[in-house]
Amino acid sequence: MQNSRGAGQPIWTRTLAGWHIVFWVLLGMTLGLSFLGHLGTARQAVYVGTVLVLGSAYQFIGLPAIRSRRRLPSYTYRLVLIACLATLIGIYPQSVFLMFIASAQIWLLCEDLREGIGLSVLLVLAVGTAQLWSAGWGWTAFWEILPWMLVSLVVSLLFGIWIEKVITQSQQRAELIEQLESARDELAEAHHSAGVMAERERMAREIHDTLAQGMTSIVMLTQAAAAELSQGGASVAARLAAIEDTARENLAEARALVAAFTPVALSEATLTEVLRRQAERFAAETGVDVRVSLDLPDDEVAALPQAQQVVLLRSAQEALANVRKHAAATQVLITLGLSDGGVWIEIRDDGSGFSPGVASTGFGLNAMRGRVEESGGTVQIDSAPGHGTRVQVLIPAVQEDV
Repeated sequence: MQNSRGAGQPIWTRTLAGWHIVFWVLLGMTLGLSFLGHLGTARQAVYVGTVLVLGSAYQFIGLPAIRSRRRLPSYTYRLVLIACLATLIGIYPQSVFLMFIASAQIWLLCEDLREGIGLSVLLVLAVGTAQLWSAGWGWTAFWEILPWMLVSLVVSLLFGIWIEKVITQSQQRAELIEQLESARDELAEAHHSAGVMAERERMAREIHDTLAQGMTSIVMLTQAAAAELSQGGASVAARLAAIEDTARENLAEARALVAAFTPVALSEATLTEVLRRQAERFAAETGVDVRVSLDLPDDEVAALPQAQQVVLLRSAQEALANVRKHAAATQVLITLGLSDGGVWIEIRDDGSGFSPGVASTGFGLNAMRGRVEESGGTVQIDSAPGHGTRVQVLIPAVQEDV
């Protein structure tokens, strides 16, 4: 029942040094007082010898038994303790105050309540018998000693039972603390693992929304430049310039991912300006007519928290990437607005559309949905074959403190 930290050890064991000192002090006082009692040479010699036996038994049997909790040495020492104490009190009745330390040691070494009660009764009977022998075995002495014996027994039992309950509660508390610490460690490990997974998903979304889409643009521009080169190459220079711009932007985004998670574009311009630049670049690369419409003033857009602006920008980028890859659209309208439910952005195209309930969603739309839901928002996708697609992202509007 003992634990490695000592939290569940009995109070006696954790204060062993103090009880060790008390034992030797009381034993020394008893020996010293006995020389003032005029016991006679023979009785004094027996008394001193008994004190030496008790001291040796404590030092070489009792103290190791307290530390090791071995049952045989424990029983041996307590029986020697009771016998020596009865002898000392029989020779010199004033030694009775040694019962204080004797009773404490009996309970210190007991393994259960019944054992402590049995040895406490044996101690009181032995001491009472010794006192009765010292008084001459008369009935008068018996009735004088009996109340004291009963009081000593009751006090010893109450004290021991109380200590046993304290020890039991201490052990239960120690076990509970260990369980709580174990649960705390497991919870911390689970939180760490969840944090690592969340960070990986976040990095995956950032890479998909920036580097992967940029690489896709470069590939498509390179293919277009190669096709035009085979037909004369009149506008190859413009294509190469667009490739260079996209590559530089991708490089800046890669550096930003290493340093932080705020898009480079938002650190240098407002969300409105970045959306317009994205629309112009997308139109230049694909030939699709892209317009940006604002249903709220620029100052309200600038007042949005940076994290919300990132969510809105990444949602627009993902929607445009899907238009590039799948829609075959001729027109795209990006609308940014504010409603009672929060701030929203809508990307609508006139492309081929699809059936949301049938078509499988790729990583991009799942990443968009995950990012938006992390910010407390929602994603709504309306589409049908031949009728274009509308993607609307709505997140709670919380303005930054200034």
